[in-house]
Amino acid sequence: MPHSDLKDKLINYFLKFAELTQEEKQAIADSANILEFKKGTVLLKQGQISKEIYFVLKGCVREFYMIEGEEKTSNFFTEEQWVISLKSNTHKIPADHFYDCLEDCTLVVADEEKYNPMYEAFPRFERISIDILQHEFAVQQDMQATYVTNSAEQRYLNLLKNRPDLLQRVPQYQLASFIGVKPETLSRIRRRLAAK
Repeated sequence: MPHSDLKDKLINYFLKFAELTQEEKQAIADSANILEFKKGTVLLKQGQISKEIYFVLKGCVREFYMIEGEEKTSNFFTEEQWVISLKSNTHKIPADHFYDCLEDCTLVVADEEKYNPMYEAFPRFERISIDILQHEFAVQQDMQATYVTNSAEQRYLNLLKNRPDLLQRVPQYQLASFIGVKPETLSRIRRRLAAK
């Protein structure tokens, strides 16, 4: 996909949150640092301080933790989602998780050097960024709540309903980890649902 189309995709995302002037659209397009990452690329390692935030134009990024030598998948970020290690990036402290590319990815990569001048030139962008962050936080909060309120089967059904693409894009053992079960338990859940 040409970079101009990818920049349009980014601008269209922002338009979901606010009307933009032509000048503001141009500023977004001009500042968009679009980079390609190969499948398997690690964007952030546990212990590193996150200096960048990412917006997924194409591909899938996984967030996971290493606990007693085992990978525990906590999230997947796909098209039109932000990948932000908020605590590490904001407070300049080492991240306690990893980000890796599960597919070849096309990402917008931003850091403070990029977005601070934008806020100075277009103060409204700060408010728009807060609105986006609040939206993302609400989505994550809803997802976290399912781990407390839902059974593993309900979490799987929720995944089927809200993010069915992940079933084709993500290895089963990572999906199992994401919904908080062992792969064999996920297999049993799938067989049980298929038999209904």
